[in-house]
Amino acid sequence: MQTKFPSESLTILTDLVLPGETNPLNNLFGGELLARMDRAASIAARRHSRRIVVTASVNHVAFNRAVPLGSVVTVEAKISRSFKSSMEIYIDVWIEDRESGNKTKANEAIYTFVAVDETGRPVEVPQVIPQTDEEKIRFDAALRRKQLSLVLAGKLKPSEATELKALFIQ
Repeated sequence: MQTKFPSESLTILTDLVLPGETNPLNNLFGGELLARMDRAASIAARRHSRRIVVTASVNHVAFNRAVPLGSVVTVEAKISRSFKSSMEIYIDVWIEDRESGNKTKANEAIYTFVAVDETGRPVEVPQVIPQTDEEKIRFDAALRRKQLSLVLAGKLKPSEATELKALFIQ
């Protein structure tokens, strides 16, 4: 199966925060942001796999900054690593300053998607070849996150989580 670069899955969604999408503090509802991130991650996973994809897990979400009413918010998603049928998608959320146009990173998330066939059975996906320094860091960290998840689920013995153990043993 052909390998792919993370840049081939890059998905950018830009939208305006409207009054019906905000909480009493006039900031974007967290659930609305989660939905936007899920859509962007879904498109990135589909671009990578060229298959039907389903959300398997939301591994990490950081709401570091509120996204105020009227903000231009950009959600950027791309594959950080793929495994047999699953793909980790790293998502960065940016807010654009209305006056200067400068972008500030507001939030981030990591989702996992699985590629499936028409009957819902998992199918193999292309492997990822990271290119940039950031992509390489995220690629390496994805294996540790996967091992941690498997250990916590009881599907991998801690002694077998080699990449994860390497963090603690010098």
